[in-house]
Amino acid sequence: MLQPLKIAFLGSDPIALPLLNWLAGEGRDLAQVGAVWTQPDRPAGRGQVIAANAIKTWAIAHGLPVHQPEKLGPEDCRRLTESGADAALVMAYGQILKDDFIATPRCGTLNLHTSLLPKYRGASPIQTAIACGERQSGVTLMRIVRELDAGPLADAERVDIHPLDTARELEMRLAEACIPLLSRTLPRLREGTLAFVPQHESSVSYCRRLEKSDGAIDFTQAAVVLSARINGLFPWPACSVSLRGAEVKIGLADFVPGKGAAGDVMGADAHGLLVGTGEGLLRLRRLQRPGAKMLGAADFLRGFPVPAGAQVASRPMAALVSPVPFKR
Repeated sequence: MLQPLKIAFLGSDPIALPLLNWLAGEGRDLAQVGAVWTQPDRPAGRGQVIAANAIKTWAIAHGLPVHQPEKLGPEDCRRLTESGADAALVMAYGQILKDDFIATPRCGTLNLHTSLLPKYRGASPIQTAIACGERQSGVTLMRIVRELDAGPLADAERVDIHPLDTARELEMRLAEACIPLLSRTLPRLREGTLAFVPQHESSVSYCRRLEKSDGAIDFTQAAVVLSARINGLFPWPACSVSLRGAEVKIGLADFVPGKGAAGDVMGADAHGLLVGTGEGLLRLRRLQRPGAKMLGAADFLRGFPVPAGAQVASRPMAALVSPVPFKR
């Protein structure tokens, strides 16, 4: 009987917790985490208190050694060797790996990327897939190379994007999708039969790190485009509009047929506030004014009426996708 693979895990985001919990439980016969690398403790929350991230907290609870270098260096290659790891597994780590680290484990260094590569290489694949109107996303297992998300592919687990999904809901399903993906691929990696195929360069696209300014909305664009962007960018950076002098955050939107000048409030229906766009009506289904809770549109409008005929100003929207890498 083959022994479980010994894994070094590199990650800094809670999206990896379902996978790590599976490896500590049902997946133990396939692979076991022996050491964890994660980002240094950072300020968090409203008080900006220095705190451990969720991955470090998980590792400590499971009695695992934790390494938190500001930058991976030669000592991390030594630690990786001393850990006895057969493979390194990376998910949302937040650092670029150097060739010597990548080459250290005998079975290689693999990455779980939350898109169906070669689409959406880069920093915001979950948000960007929704914002671009995709109906399907997924998690791809790939071998890491120095070029951004360009390594050969082993397998992918596909996940449907539902019409009213925000990045929050899709992220939860992608986190769970890592489990069946690794259930299929870890046995082949252990046996030495896991095949990797090059990415089709003709289909490559890139996404970028999101900024607060990406929450702008240009009402001259079509409602279908705007609703996808609003949902994709929630909960962060979150799109917002100025209503009655207040900056109102939008938590969910969709679109309906209808006509109205771009940025004109056309009234409301049972599900949301209706705003004219370049094509169709944008329906704002969840709204939040400063200092208050996110509410369904009906509850929001009871406490903050927005009359038909009110104007909502457009703001320029920056591109989220490019056929070439974005400049840093």
